[in-house]
Amino acid sequence: MIATSKPFSQSANNLADQATQGTDSAIASTQRVANQALSSLSDKVQDARDQAAPVISRVASKAEELARRSAEAMRERTDYVKDRAYRASDATVGYIKDEPLKSILIAAVAGAAVMALITLLSRDR
Repeated sequence: MIATSKPFSQSANNLADQATQGTDSAIASTQRVANQALSSLSDKVQDARDQAAPVISRVASKAEELARRSAEAMRERTDYVKDRAYRASDATVGYIKDEPLKSILIAAVAGAAVMALITLLSRDR
């Protein structure tokens, strides 16, 4: 029995060694495939980034230009409104200087109308 157990243990050891080698080989193969997949994915991500960079740059540039034009348009519109307000103010002052009695009467009528409106609205409540 001892003679047969030695070849059996050698067979078992050989099988264990072969299984270990097969496992090591499978692990190494899996690592190679995973590394290749990651490398390929990294290349694709870099390609996408390279393609997206000019588009992002153009969009950012257009957004900056739009913001600049909008700010300029707002400045122009503000200047226009200020100018109109100054002209209206000057015209009002000129009218008051030219027609002081009429101006007082107009102001009195406007004040009376506002008071009548306030009184009317406060009665409903």
